[in-house]
Amino acid sequence: MNTFSDSVSTAFSLITSFDPLLGSIVIRSLAVSACACLLACSAGLVLGAWLGVARFRGRAAWLTLLNTMLALPSVVVGLVVYLVLSRSGPLGFLGWLFSFKAMVLAQAILVLPVVTALTRQVVEDADQANGEQLRSLGAGPLLRSWLLAWDERYALLTVVIASFGRAISEVGAVMIVGGNIDGFTRVMTTAIALETSKGDLPLALALGMVLLGVVLVLNAMIAAVRRWRMGRDGQPMLLSAAV
Repeated sequence: MNTFSDSVSTAFSLITSFDPLLGSIVIRSLAVSACACLLACSAGLVLGAWLGVARFRGRAAWLTLLNTMLALPSVVVGLVVYLVLSRSGPLGFLGWLFSFKAMVLAQAILVLPVVTALTRQVVEDADQANGEQLRSLGAGPLLRSWLLAWDERYALLTVVIASFGRAISEVGAVMIVGGNIDGFTRVMTTAIALETSKGDLPLALALGMVLLGVVLVLNAMIAAVRRWRMGRDGQPMLLSAAV
């Protein structure tokens, strides 16, 4: 029996036996990413819908900045949030560093550009198709953005799902601002890195399997929403999102 076979077998045992340590890390990961996704989507869906229909001086520059932020390294976000929340930082008085709240904040900042950019693209495409009719009826930018976003709500649902996948698979930022503290701020991605470095391959592999399963479920949900939408009105969705 080789090390790989032993690790895989033990990893499956940890998953099927509902290991308490494994379960606590998974639940914490889901909670952090869900909270971050909720914050990012609350702002990103509104901002993206408005950018999809608004026309103003400097819009191209703002869109360029937004698209640049899509490639923002997670470690850079973690570093900035760390400096802001550190004892000598402007928000140091909150005492959030190395806490659940710090990890939520870091992930929300990472996810926000993704939600905003994808929402903007969905609404702008819808505006090009149906905006003229709404403008002829006297609808202003705000009303137009709301109506178009509602009409494309199923496409935007895939944006939300994709943003959750982006959050839960992130490692750099939460490692920096959370500190990877056992029982408090350790999530799946940081635990995989730590346990691999320690040589505890079964636990790292089990966490990797669970994380892969979560991502697989998210992609299945996106595909299901896309098929349901196409079956509903016979039209393809504007967004082709992937986690």
